[in-house]
Amino acid sequence: MSDTLFIILSVLTVAASLLVVVNRNAVNAAMFLLVSLVGLAGLFVLLDAPMLAFVLLLVYAGAVVALFLFIIMLLDTTPGVAKPFNKVSIVASTLGGLILLTGVWSLSARGMITTTATTGSVPTLKNYAEQLFTTYLLPVQVVGFMLLIAMLGVIVLSKKFETTEDAK
Repeated sequence: MSDTLFIILSVLTVAASLLVVVNRNAVNAAMFLLVSLVGLAGLFVLLDAPMLAFVLLLVYAGAVVALFLFIIMLLDTTPGVAKPFNKVSIVASTLGGLILLTGVWSLSARGMITTTATTGSVPTLKNYAEQLFTTYLLPVQVVGFMLLIAMLGVIVLSKKFETTEDAK
């Protein structure tokens, strides 16, 4: 049953992730992102990491996707006429993909990517909280502040200012 559930969740996650990328409607893409994150949380549960699954659903699926939806609806994006790919973008994306594959292959060849599980203590909520509020407190606060600035920037940029005729 576990193998079947893994296959179902992995196919769901990969299919939803592909639909995020190829979908023209931004709201539908955000909804497929939500489905992809739920599938990923299910995979975390299968890996006996329910805390990571909960944090993923709470932070990303709950907050980030909701923020994406608010920004998308605030900007009122409507899909326009699709531009065909030009040769420069095709060459750049192919080159970027080859660089990515070369980097993964290089790390794998050096033995930096291993497939065996590490033997260690089972992470608990207390361990996560201790790391979050001691070691990683400043980076978490910086990321939260940057997200706040980005949200305010989007609101300011999306505001439509009316020109007045009195300033002649």
